[in-house]
Amino acid sequence: GIRGVTVSDVRGLGAQGGALERHAGSEFSEDKFVTKIKMEIVVSADQVELVIDTVLEEARTGEIGDGKIFVIPVADVIRVRTGERGLQAERMVGGRADILSSTT
Repeated sequence: GIRGVTVSDVRGLGAQGGALERHAGSEFSEDKFVTKIKMEIVVSADQVELVIDTVLEEARTGEIGDGKIFVIPVADVIRVRTGERGLQAERMVGGRADILSSTT
């Protein structure tokens, strides 16, 4: 029931601290940022726990670097093309659901 996901290649710095190298007894790093993948998934309130459970089940390896999930409320949705707001803007007319329902 998720209508869309945005996946971005990003770099970040957190508890891992990035990878340091040693040279002549000194630690250095040209770039302490770690390559990561960021997923953004916007869902309705009743889908939040199911999406969290699914991500935990599919993404957890038990190793450092598995990532974090941040749950942030979305105040509003505005479709730039039409100016629609709220549920009207969220509705993806012509999206996959519409294509599949028109073929059945």
